[in-house]
Amino acid sequence: MFNFFSFLNPVKTLRPLVEEINNLEKEILPLSSGGLLNESNQIRDKIKGCADSDQQKLLLEEFLPRAFALTREAAKRTLGQRHFDVQLMGGIILHQGKIAEMSTGEGKTLASTAPVYLNALTGKGVHVVTVNEYLAKRDAVWMGQIYNLLGLSVACLVHDGALIYDPFYISKNAEGLIDKERDTTGSFLVQDEYLRPISRKEAYAADITYGTNHEFGFDYLRDNLAYSKEAQTQRGHYFAIVDEIDSILIDEARTPLIIAAPDAESSDFYKVFSRIVSGFKIGEDYTTDEKLHSADITSAGIDKVEKALKIDNIYAPENLRLTHYLQEILKAYGLFKRDKDYVVKNGEIIIVDQFTGRLMQGRRYSNGLHQAIEAKEGLVVQNESRTFAQITIQNYFRLYKKLSGMTGTAQTSAEEFAVTEEIKKRQQAGQPVLVGTISIEKNEALSDFLGRAGVKHEILNAKNNEREGAIIAQAGRMGAVTLATNMAGRGVDIILGGNPPNPVESEKVKNLGGLHVIGTERHEARRIDNQLRGRSGRQGDPGSSLFFLSLEDDLLRIFGGGRIKSLMESFNIPDDTPIESKIVSKSVSQAQAKVEGFNFDARKNLLDYDDILNKQRIAIYKKRQDLLEGGAHPQILAVLDFYWMNHLENMESLRESVHIRAYGQHDPLVEYRRESHLLFRRMNEDFEKWLEQNKNILLARPDSKESGLGVKIPAANNNPKYDNVGRNDPCPCGSGKKYKKCHGV
Repeated sequence: MFNFFSFLNPVKTLRPLVEEINNLEKEILPLSSGGLLNESNQIRDKIKGCADSDQQKLLLEEFLPRAFALTREAAKRTLGQRHFDVQLMGGIILHQGKIAEMSTGEGKTLASTAPVYLNALTGKGVHVVTVNEYLAKRDAVWMGQIYNLLGLSVACLVHDGALIYDPFYISKNAEGLIDKERDTTGSFLVQDEYLRPISRKEAYAADITYGTNHEFGFDYLRDNLAYSKEAQTQRGHYFAIVDEIDSILIDEARTPLIIAAPDAESSDFYKVFSRIVSGFKIGEDYTTDEKLHSADITSAGIDKVEKALKIDNIYAPENLRLTHYLQEILKAYGLFKRDKDYVVKNGEIIIVDQFTGRLMQGRRYSNGLHQAIEAKEGLVVQNESRTFAQITIQNYFRLYKKLSGMTGTAQTSAEEFAVTEEIKKRQQAGQPVLVGTISIEKNEALSDFLGRAGVKHEILNAKNNEREGAIIAQAGRMGAVTLATNMAGRGVDIILGGNPPNPVESEKVKNLGGLHVIGTERHEARRIDNQLRGRSGRQGDPGSSLFFLSLEDDLLRIFGGGRIKSLMESFNIPDDTPIESKIVSKSVSQAQAKVEGFNFDARKNLLDYDDILNKQRIAIYKKRQDLLEGGAHPQILAVLDFYWMNHLENMESLRESVHIRAYGQHDPLVEYRRESHLLFRRMNEDFEKWLEQNKNILLARPDSKESGLGVKIPAANNNPKYDNVGRNDPCPCGSGKKYKKCHGV
């Protein structure tokens, strides 16, 4: 059932531990709920009370069997589910800071509860990272029952807020009904009545905190922009378990997390360039390369731009900023498609996660691309952003002292008519069908085909993900047809016959062959295909899967398929004739391997460069935290933030420029490392110089505030003589400096 990433099969070494846990079951079984809580508190006091970290690690190993046995008993009493031996083994692997691969449907969520509980006894906080917010809320309520019985607090992070599991939050009249619903529908329906709103800081103070990688990562960045200790939310990075670790650390690794501030000057330029480029012809005025995901203007296009702007040379030094706007607009028109890469909702551009199909609320493309797409769609163009802070997902998770993960897929890194007929045939027989599509656009197009064919179905994509759990949970009912984007591939079991389970209906569906999964296109990552296949045939149930491909699918069109297309044209094979051949399967596998190779190179390249920036980030954030805890005036922190923001821009410009040095036989990475060191040293010197200059000037001033560094900061904002002073005017204090470099900093 399990495969573990290890040079040796660990089952033999884990078996004695599992036997020890099993032997404790008879001893723990007679305990009352109060007895379980008392046992838990005793272990917690011993582990949490140990100040020595090495000694604490030994205590965790010593109490592992008893803690796991307590978790198993708590799960039996609250959920009616008992950990299997292999789930206990998976839990031990997670406790050891490794990755456990568990086939889909084998209970990763339950397996994680034992190591989460054990490590939470340290009082340092355990973070459980889920693929999406829905699963964070679901698991906080569902698994929260186990932790609550054992005396631990459980919270979850949501967009712009936080919630804590509180079994007493609902009214007593409704409790019986809702509690019964929670036990039967907990795997797919979030009982919001048990989640009480709290502050972000309180959520991190809980023993266990669920949330997405974005919520954890952005909170880390925000904490390092805070101007007081009280405004910071996280309390350290002790232990994290990452659910679907391949999705988070591989699929989403190429996009860094960025916090930015608005730059008001650029909005109008994007509108101007959008009007110009909207009349361009692809191939004549500009070209695109879908493999490299780039767009380039041609000589004819340059002439049109210069004529429209009435300038002689757009690439002259004084017009350098204009080329940036032009480049982003070209990308917006040539590479980014509506209802595939993004959707327009309530007058906003919302990014679609290409690996999960979900809307990424609050996320924006960086470097002006988001503004370019807004201009393309005729929306209000928001101000372009300047980067304040950024970090890659990999480097954020490197902050944890111990990190482990779970996955079901770690070791792999004109057809609508045919699809409609296949679905119709299966539905008429009563067999449930789950249809996976690559994008929202294709999801909705197929829905139209099915509607015209009279096939009743449910549709699930990022536009209606609020009903995700309920839709997927009923996808196993007789005759059910469910169209879903990639989001259906993670997190929720599809129970044959529907949920709550019905033994009679379940048996009927099994006799019909179980759930039939149809893929309308192969994804560029094999893991995503495997996740879709894995929705059927779970836990010994019957099931089947079938993939429909077209030579016009993005994967084959960009990375392969030329050989098959030539073959079809040579033999004059009609377009609607299905081909089942090893050549097809081989071409698809080769195309996927090419894409995965491209993506691996992109991830490695991003990490190589970010490693250099990461060392600087850690150093500057430590310096900032020392200033913050030392009671430094907010103005000092603001100046440090300003220098760091400019440094990030300089580093981005350096990264873009060093690649051309390869033509001069210089390694771009070596050049980047050398020059980034010089930039960082210069930034630190400039900041220290500013501190020293202001210290000398301000120490003599009586109307100043004392900072924790012994630097006196003038209380300029409280003095009317500083009102209405221009930034470039002489400072009224008489220092001889400009206001912006003195009291106006």
